[in-house]
Amino acid sequence: MRLQAVDLKLGYGDRLIVDGLDLGIETGTVTTIIGPNGCGKSTLLRALGRLLRPVSGHVLLDGRRIDRTPSKEVARVLGLLPQAPAAPEGLTVADLVARGRHPHQAWYRQWSEDDESAVEEALRMTGLLDLAERPLDELSGGQRQRAWISMALAQGTGLLLLDEPTTFLDLAHQIDVLNLVTRLRDEAGRTVVMVLHDLNLAARHADRLIAMRDGRVIAAGTPHEVVTEAMLEKVFELEAKVIADPVAGTPMVVPIGVLGHTRSR
Repeated sequence: MRLQAVDLKLGYGDRLIVDGLDLGIETGTVTTIIGPNGCGKSTLLRALGRLLRPVSGHVLLDGRRIDRTPSKEVARVLGLLPQAPAAPEGLTVADLVARGRHPHQAWYRQWSEDDESAVEEALRMTGLLDLAERPLDELSGGQRQRAWISMALAQGTGLLLLDEPTTFLDLAHQIDVLNLVTRLRDEAGRTVVMVLHDLNLAARHADRLIAMRDGRVIAAGTPHEVVTEAMLEKVFELEAKVIADPVAGTPMVVPIGVLGHTRSR
């Protein structure tokens, strides 16, 4: 397992969000965490990315406790893209992506040809080479999200954590970003863990799903194993039908109504 959580408890102050959670992330896969608002998805991702210290338990990165691994060493292995990241006004795409090379810098090693090549390759993979000199704030939402992912790629990490990478994007840009995630797995062998709200997009683009509720893992496995009518009732309190996606063949959720609410006919 590339990344593991062992008996993880997470919280803020006296409030416990995640309680006794265990999970493992397989190398070379796209794993998507799903669940209702407030269930602990983003909190878990922050802990996996070493941004949140566990109340108890620990996270293992390549078999080592992440909290006992130097920050710069973690940054060379793991890239994290938070929700709605912000950048200074006027920053160009190339400048943003170049920031991904900071973990590889030192007082005795400044910008090099390797750094230049890494930035160029990251821009190529995300289709942004022609926009490298464009200010970030002039890009569309989808282009801007690809620029942030490009920065994470420039770190040269094999493991990417993406917290709701499609938030605030229209459907076309959501598909664009998720197709990029799939290419990163297929063409570059990246391991990706992301949080998504759209269940149908999650099922179509993930190898494995982790369904959470109240800080616990309720179901984990392939989309066909996880996306069931019983899971939707238990995790989302949603009455729905699950049918085959006519394009991908993956499970597709057709909502009927919220459990306990009277439906109009």
